[in-house]
Amino acid sequence: MSSGLDSTTNLFAAHRAGWDIRMALTIDYGQRAASREIERAKLICDQLDVPHRVLELGFFRDFGTSALVDRAKSVPTGGDVAIDDFEVSKKTAKSVWVPNRNGILLNIAAGFAESLGAGIIVPGFNKEEAATFPDNTPEFMQSLTNAFSFSTSNAVKVECFTADLDKPMIAFRAKELGVPFHLIWPCYLDEELPCGRCESCQRDKRAYKSVGLDLERYFKDAT
Repeated sequence: MSSGLDSTTNLFAAHRAGWDIRMALTIDYGQRAASREIERAKLICDQLDVPHRVLELGFFRDFGTSALVDRAKSVPTGGDVAIDDFEVSKKTAKSVWVPNRNGILLNIAAGFAESLGAGIIVPGFNKEEAATFPDNTPEFMQSLTNAFSFSTSNAVKVECFTADLDKPMIAFRAKELGVPFHLIWPCYLDEELPCGRCESCQRDKRAYKSVGLDLERYFKDAT
């Protein structure tokens, strides 16, 4: 539960579907926006009365290859980002790629799920970013589900309500579900407001605009 658009929409979708949500897990792996994500995730979970837990995994900093965890590196922003240009997006994705992040996080989530008697874990993935992040794809989820059939006694499955949707479609669904957009934290950075200039913010800005939201309310740079 990163408090981003995707994970928040998945939480609300599971709640709307009547699922017995045992826990929402937010992981601090040293990412720049960790404090914002944790703060917002707790507020979002409180709205649905969902138990929320924070887990710290400081060793991700030792990987040292991603601008998300290495503050000596710059997160691509502004003109360095072109969300409609696949080649540019591949380069910016590489800048913020954290080695095996989703693989590690979902394996940890599967352990918690088994211990809580839960049969499904729900990450926040989307079709748009799956084009440049292979660990956002349905194939990745199916591979983990296969692995968990061996590594968990209750054969935990990985499912996602938004994996086949792009960001505008997710924003539309979020609006239907009553997601509190003012609590979402989409930004790679840790500023007073989401910057509006990093790739994650730019994708969400386009999505918010498509459903008629006032960008100036949600982003520092609303242009």
